[in-house]
Amino acid sequence: MARKRCILYEVLGFVFWIFIESSLATLSPSGVNYEVVALMAIKTSLHDPYNVLENWDVNSVDPCSWRMVTCSPDGYVSALGLPSQSLSGTLSPGIGNLTNLQSVLLQNNAISGPIPVSIGKLGKLHTLDLSNNKFSGYMPSSLGDLINLNYLRLNNNSLTGQVPESLSNVDSLALVDVSFNNLSGSLPKLSARAFKVVGNPLICGQSSGDNCSLVYPEPLSFPPDNDKDQSHAGASHRVAIAFGVSFGTAFLIVIVVMLLIGWRYQHNKQIFFDVNEQRDAEFCLGNLRRYTFKELRAATDHFNPKNILGKGGFGIVYKGCLNDGTTVAVKRLKDYNVAGGEIQFQTEVETISLAVHRNLLRLWGFCSTENERLLVYPFMPNGSVASRLKDYVHGKPILDWLRRKRIALGTARGLVYLHEQCDPKIIHRDVKAANILLDEYFEAVVGDFGLAKLLDHHESHVSTAVRGTVGHIAPEYLSTGQSSEKTDVFGFGILLLELVTGQKAVDFGKGTNQKVVMLDLVKRLHQEGKLSLMVDKDLRTNFDRIELEEMVQVALLCTQFNPSHRPKMSEVLRMLEGDGLAEKWEASQRAETPRHRAHGNSLPQRYYDLIEESSLVVEAMELSGPR
Repeated sequence: MARKRCILYEVLGFVFWIFIESSLATLSPSGVNYEVVALMAIKTSLHDPYNVLENWDVNSVDPCSWRMVTCSPDGYVSALGLPSQSLSGTLSPGIGNLTNLQSVLLQNNAISGPIPVSIGKLGKLHTLDLSNNKFSGYMPSSLGDLINLNYLRLNNNSLTGQVPESLSNVDSLALVDVSFNNLSGSLPKLSARAFKVVGNPLICGQSSGDNCSLVYPEPLSFPPDNDKDQSHAGASHRVAIAFGVSFGTAFLIVIVVMLLIGWRYQHNKQIFFDVNEQRDAEFCLGNLRRYTFKELRAATDHFNPKNILGKGGFGIVYKGCLNDGTTVAVKRLKDYNVAGGEIQFQTEVETISLAVHRNLLRLWGFCSTENERLLVYPFMPNGSVASRLKDYVHGKPILDWLRRKRIALGTARGLVYLHEQCDPKIIHRDVKAANILLDEYFEAVVGDFGLAKLLDHHESHVSTAVRGTVGHIAPEYLSTGQSSEKTDVFGFGILLLELVTGQKAVDFGKGTNQKVVMLDLVKRLHQEGKLSLMVDKDLRTNFDRIELEEMVQVALLCTQFNPSHRPKMSEVLRMLEGDGLAEKWEASQRAETPRHRAHGNSLPQRYYDLIEESSLVVEAMELSGPR
């Protein structure tokens, strides 16, 4: 008995030691969090004119709450996202000490100096975007040490020298873009599907016709047999004929065998469950984890209806618990083999895996079998904005005015990233309160890319079947089926009104004889100077009246019927942050006419009338609740 007790104590001691070790993993010998030290070194070397790094504090022990910093579930800094923040200065070598980084996004700033050699220490890094800066000097050969790197964007800088040969050792590369620099020398053979080098005169010449815009891996081929003497031409010809006959016969045999195997597989497939669920992924998707169907089925308790978090047009979202105890949201796509289903899966996976931002829902993994398509996301413990707008705690609304403002700002930042910092840009097409999720800190996370469409920079819009939620759909989308980033701006404007009123877009005015949509009623109340009548009654008087007026003005600018009159999301963000709203609003009032014209057609003055007149089928989708 004593021996058993001794063994038990030893086991408990070992577990306790592991716990202590893991809790102190980020502490240096002096007790300082080394990730905090590394991040502060980065902050110190940068010039930050708009104080976006203001809450980076050297006295903090937890950088996971800092702006632009994302942490993994185990508490390590996994992503650094500072795109388009007007930053200058240099990038500190201290970044090499953030050894758990998976994504670094510093594009569209004015950062200069060399790319730190220490960046090669980031062995888990899969996305590195330093494009559109002022980096100079050589590309460090240590980039070849990034064995998990998928996406490398260094375009539009002032880099010189050669593309390091060491990059050819990185087998995981999907995209390398070093275009528009001053690079020279020969190019290494990379495994990347796309290798962009256009705009480097010493490599491509002064002309754009040197086929240098895209370099793909060379296809497998046999070298030409140029060493044969012309006198052997006849013999070669006869050999070629003989080879052709032999090859044709062999090819026929292969086809027959494949048909037999295929028939046997089809004949026996019913005996096995998801025989293909362990096959390789059909496409490379960066650092995403591929789950098995059995694993996700077990995590959701066989997709128990009690675990349903929400339902959407393309599937059902379940709460799940993985073997390691991680809580996740599993989106099980339905009817993937009918029109839109398989496309939907590929769109979500490819789109979300490339979009990394604090205010965007991060895709963790996926499952693809013969019969199933599933997506795995982090679980959002505070649900969606729509699901929490009417929730109380201690007699007060959970979403007070301050949180509603933060939700508006966070959502705007996420959409700015999708529209102006992704290449190609991404249109969400269903921006609404039900699709804005809330993490444990009530930070806004733009979710449900179910309707997202990739839009190339050379295109102004995409035309598709109209899908979305009545009350949130932009007029031009309803009328023509054409969507652009301005479609999302309209949806964001309606979201702002949802935050202000606490009501759904189509439920506002339910008690009247004629149903009134929220946008029309808010416009009328604003014109009559009765802002207090539109504010969520749950807020009582706990809001800032000046901020209310400003938020309503931004919402009305975003929901103008003519899409060309709406601001870009970057302009919307600046207005919400207090810059340029007065000028925009004054200009809109001067230009306002009784009826706007879009695409040459006169639109109704009321949004309600536009919905009634629309002849297009609108598929209303709702996906609320925690995901």
